[in-house]
Amino acid sequence: MPRSRFLNPGSWSAILVLSLAGCQKPPQKVVVPDVFRVKFETTQGDFTVEAQKSWAPHGVDRFDELLRMHYFDQSRFFRVIPGFIAQFGVHRDFKVHDVWRTLFIVDDPRVLSNTRGTVAFAKSGPDTRATEIFINLADNHSLDDDNFVPFAKIVDGIDVIDKFYSGYGDVRPKGANIDPGRVEEEANEYLVPRFPKLDYIKHATVLP
Repeated sequence: MPRSRFLNPGSWSAILVLSLAGCQKPPQKVVVPDVFRVKFETTQGDFTVEAQKSWAPHGVDRFDELLRMHYFDQSRFFRVIPGFIAQFGVHRDFKVHDVWRTLFIVDDPRVLSNTRGTVAFAKSGPDTRATEIFINLADNHSLDDDNFVPFAKIVDGIDVIDKFYSGYGDVRPKGANIDPGRVEEEANEYLVPRFPKLDYIKHATVLP
């Protein structure tokens, strides 16, 4: 009689893996809307921004990506200069920020001017935008010449941005208190105990 042929346990495992792989749906591609609004709940109140891909497509795509991972929740406004800007965008966990701060996106051509209430990514040179963002607290036309590119603007609650605590001054070396290197490397572990008056984002939510 012919001998029965049995698959060894390893073969059964391989078949099971292949079967499960065949049943899994491929990951869905995220389609970023051309226009969307985001509600920022902060310690000084709420404001809403509108982002438009026509203003800065790469910037808006990254903004949406960060929002989906709740990157800005608990993010401190660590650089607030009255009459100039309010900056945020360092993740609450320095380990997460350490990865994302080097995931740069390419520059967009500027469409909007850096007027009061517009929102743009900070950068240190060409193609270095990553996660840090600033809100223009005034009309900063000088930033246009340096190619800072607004990708969104505040459409509701603009008075809130004038309330953010600015008593710690600019970051070093222009200021005397907050060390930007430690902000990058230690995030909230550095900021929260040493600069407790900093305002922050409680939640950032994409509106339906």
